[in-house]
Amino acid sequence: MTTLRYGDRSQAVRILQNNLNQRGVKLEADGDFGEQTESAVRRWQLRTGLVADGIAGAKTLASLAGNPCQLLLKNHDLAIAAQRLGVPLASVYAVNEVESKGKGFLDSGKPVILFERHIMYRQLTKPRHEGDDPAQLQQHADELAALNPAIVNPKPGGYAGGSAEHQRLSHARLIDDNAALESASWGAFQIMGFHWERLGYASVQSFVAAMSASESGQFDAFVRFIETEPALHKALKARKWADFAKLYNGPDYRRNLYDAKLQRAFERHANCDCGLEVT
Repeated sequence: MTTLRYGDRSQAVRILQNNLNQRGVKLEADGDFGEQTESAVRRWQLRTGLVADGIAGAKTLASLAGNPCQLLLKNHDLAIAAQRLGVPLASVYAVNEVESKGKGFLDSGKPVILFERHIMYRQLTKPRHEGDDPAQLQQHADELAALNPAIVNPKPGGYAGGSAEHQRLSHARLIDDNAALESASWGAFQIMGFHWERLGYASVQSFVAAMSASESGQFDAFVRFIETEPALHKALKARKWADFAKLYNGPDYRRNLYDAKLQRAFERHANCDCGLEVT
């Protein structure tokens, strides 16, 4: 589904404008996504509880079509996060816009995941109980890698994408449930399962339950990730976008212009008077 935003001109924008007009907005359906259309999109998002970023993506377009929004991230979630993190709401909007994969659930209702076979290999070698022999764990992981290289492997790769990632995870859980769940990244923000303890969950299973419940739960994990990483939190509070992007996205952040995207998104939301503080 096409994402529509400020500056777009197309027939799809005209259809969006007509759909908004059917819900009480008075826009000229000219196919030009200008300030009035952006403001109307934000007002509709606030009305339905969705993140009011002024971008008509799959979630907003689906809500205009009458689809339910219960599992989706809410504007209220971002407002609470801004208070928790001690930053302007525009900063949270920017981070959500740039760092989110946009959708936390597959059409099947399962959370978006990516299973990492090299993390599975690493987690299998991790001593978990008193008396665990690291050498034996290593040998066991090597044996499993020889038998199931698509699931256990010292090297990354083997991705299948979409719902097929859940099939890979299911195979991994038959080997070791904890290691398997820890070896997948979860939800719209792709938080790795092995962070569960640092983020304050009782177990990796509790973490997965939260990731499977709603996008709000996924976003809460993302906020916890920032809260428990002092350098990342400090960079966000200071709006040092290059530092934030490097810490969150890794050294290749420049290649994808994450810092520039964060800066532009912050400026756009900071300059908007479309009711961002409504919670």
